[in-house]
Amino acid sequence: MSWPLIKLLPQKTNLQFVRFARLMGIISAVLVVASVVSCFYPGLRLGIDFKGGTVMEVSTAPRAADLGLIRETLDRQGLGDVQVQQFGSPDKALVRFQTPAGMEADATMTKVQSELRKSLGNEARFLNPSVVGPKVSGELFRSGLIALGLAIALMFLYIWFRFEPQFGLGAVAGLLHDLILTFGFIVLFKIEFSLNTVAALLTVIGYSMNDTVVVFDRLRENLRKYKKMPLGEVIDLSINETLSRTIITGVTAIMALAGLAIFGGDALFGFSVVMIFGIAVGTYSSIYVGAPINRSSCCGASSVAMKKPRRSSSARLRVPDAPAAVHRRLGRRRLSGRRRLAARLAADPR
Repeated sequence: MSWPLIKLLPQKTNLQFVRFARLMGIISAVLVVASVVSCFYPGLRLGIDFKGGTVMEVSTAPRAADLGLIRETLDRQGLGDVQVQQFGSPDKALVRFQTPAGMEADATMTKVQSELRKSLGNEARFLNPSVVGPKVSGELFRSGLIALGLAIALMFLYIWFRFEPQFGLGAVAGLLHDLILTFGFIVLFKIEFSLNTVAALLTVIGYSMNDTVVVFDRLRENLRKYKKMPLGEVIDLSINETLSRTIITGVTAIMALAGLAIFGGDALFGFSVVMIFGIAVGTYSSIYVGAPINRSSCCGASSVAMKKPRRSSSARLRVPDAPAAVHRRLGRRRLSGRRRLAARLAADPR
């Protein structure tokens, strides 16, 4: 039994995507430059995982947690960047704070818990405390960037071996486009950059590559099938043939992530939102970033291949030398004589 809403999608489309490729390319270039600039100013909002500090849950059950009182108590301790937010139920709060210079993280956490008990009462409980030192946080940040770089390099190698070098160039351009725009989205909406965000970015890279492979595979098949069709029309045909699959897959993933963002709580909200944006951008890049670059590279390769070396006039008028011509004529005469002899022997076996 098929999903009834699938019938709303047309079985065959004839949209002209290449027609707007130049305009969309200019828009993408502007957004990429703006995203790169935003990563340095104002910069990423690094989480405790990457700048060091302490994270813990504060429970004041059965009464609701007073977020203002908790924040005021922490501000008096001189803990630098302090973040307090409701976590799950109303009687729980998630607290993040940095460790002051010259102090041990464990001693700072013990002091903070003591001050919160004085403000909130003895019924306050502290759950799942996590301490990250500055050295460990720096190593985690470098490891996260290395993981993103290795993922892009491995995807490039995969496309290189599966298709052709020009397809690999388009795929890597699409991956970088998706990754940079997602970083810009994180900076714009001030989403905390943590290990969960790195996991979301790696998932976006995988999804974007999966969508790109589907489009490129159909493009390769159509290039072999329609050899005399203009390349722009072949690209439009390939994208239109895979459009319904792209829409269904993307909408299904976004629906699942929307439920995760709404009901998953604050801990998974940033992960889900980054994934939703990455899926949308990945679908866009497979149409308006990877395919146009392939068009340019394929056009350049085909133009080089079509340029055949001209034969000089002396080569066209060259006459074979006499000994070689004589040998060829003698060889043909010997062959015809052998054939006549074989025919006589077949007709008269005696």
